[in-house]
Parts: sequence; C-alpha cells; structure tokens
Amino acid sequence: MPQSPRPPSPCIQVCRLTACGTLCEGCGRTVNEIAGWSRMSETEREAVWQRLSYQANSDAT
Repeated sequence: MPQSPRPPSPCIQVCRLTACGTLCEGCGRTVNEIAGWSRMSETEREAVWQRLSYQANSDAT
C-alpha cells in the first residue's frame, strides 16, 4: 500500500515573528513548530494544521 504524502508545510515565505516573538506572522506556527517540522510525524503535522485552521476560523469571526 502506498504511503500517503506527508502534509505540506504551512510556510508561505513570509517569515517574521510577532512582536512577542512566539509566532510566525506568515504561517502562524510557533518557533518550536517551525524548528521541528521536518522531524514531526504526520499526526503531529496534522495537529498543527488543525490548530492553524481553528485559529483562522476564529480570527474570521
């Protein structure tokens, strides 16, 4: 059975930290999420994507 592709990075090439220095203004990931992305499992990456989707939906309301 073929392996499913790993979720792509949410990076949009706008790499700046927020004033508090904890989140990327471009993709919304934490510094630890950015640094560890290449070592994360598919499940961990999906969890990051879920959090980012939830934040985007919360910000839109």
